[in-house]
Amino acid sequence: QHSASELILVEDEMTDTEDNEEEDLGVMDDQRSVILHLISQLKLGMDLTRVVLPTFILEKRSLLEMYANFMAHPDLFLSIAAGATPEERIICFVEYYLTAFHEGRKGAVAKKPYNPIIGETFHCSWDVPKDKVKAFRTNGASTVSKDSAKELGQDQSTCYKLRFVAEQVSHHPPVSCFYCECKEKKMCVNAHIWTKSKFMGMSIGVSMVGEGVLHLLEHEEEYVFTLPSAYARSILTIPWVELGGKVNISCARTGYSATVTFHTKPFYGGKVHRVTAEVKHNPTNTIVCKAQGEWNGTLEFTYSNGDTKVIDTTKLPVIRKKIRPTANQGPLESRRLWQHVTNSLKEGNIDAATEHKHRLEERQRAEERQRAALTTPWKPKYFAKEGDGWLYVNPLWKT
Repeated sequence: QHSASELILVEDEMTDTEDNEEEDLGVMDDQRSVILHLISQLKLGMDLTRVVLPTFILEKRSLLEMYANFMAHPDLFLSIAAGATPEERIICFVEYYLTAFHEGRKGAVAKKPYNPIIGETFHCSWDVPKDKVKAFRTNGASTVSKDSAKELGQDQSTCYKLRFVAEQVSHHPPVSCFYCECKEKKMCVNAHIWTKSKFMGMSIGVSMVGEGVLHLLEHEEEYVFTLPSAYARSILTIPWVELGGKVNISCARTGYSATVTFHTKPFYGGKVHRVTAEVKHNPTNTIVCKAQGEWNGTLEFTYSNGDTKVIDTTKLPVIRKKIRPTANQGPLESRRLWQHVTNSLKEGNIDAATEHKHRLEERQRAEERQRAALTTPWKPKYFAKEGDGWLYVNPLWKT
């Protein structure tokens, strides 16, 4: 059994200073020939899970850390539990969900996070000022300035603590799990995601198979949600990311559900990064809220009473996560595990980065062969298989 303290060590965490902006300007000429060579060996629709992609397209962080960046607006996340009615709570969830993607996809250039190796973990937390967590009707998210986030003192008593842990629980298929909880707000989220990528000519599609469940213990509500697919477009010139597909959010207990559609850009004309959403009360077949806009721009919400609200995702204050210094991390924690690859990429030394990445992958393969020979399956540290999914070993609803 895991003790909670061993689980997520927040004692020596410090505010994260890493900036995940990717500054480069697209594919260099010498890199283009590498990509062309790679493309020449691929077939349309081919599964890219086992294809080794060139190191220069890597983003300097692990996929596990990218999932943590979905929580860059933890104040909006915690506000879900502050909703007074089931209707307000699901609308708050949709507002949070629609603003969750832009921070995880920083930078105009599409890059690929590191594929986590089996057993890799990522821990972080957020201190969320209590006065930023508001009930739905008073939540003027669009009026908060970026400066106000900076002035906030980090006095623990004025903040809620939100803790996050992610783990790579399987290599083939590649399954990542994450769990996030706020004890004081009696809410937590548990998700398992299997990434499947396929080659589509001039783009690469990545579907996120799996689901997450948000638990609001005070209201005894569970919201089941899925994630959109991501597409890396124009991979030979200046690659960029677009999200696509229909996502569902539903709460069986209250009868509310939402559909969120990420629209891919039509071949001619049309806007890019468009998203639309609709929240419905199924027993009465009533639409209680509609939203439209861009997931990395401005979103407009219209409620059944005629009220509207605009959220500009580019102006939302980002609360930086707290993470332990790399030196204090365990050998399998993302930043420490990938530190040599990251440092080499920062220095622009692609060969060294490739070499370090190759070593990690070789070690993973060797350990896999050893487990196969001894027929001992991999046992994750923080998550346990349940049915088709994976559950955190010590979730809030069990304690």
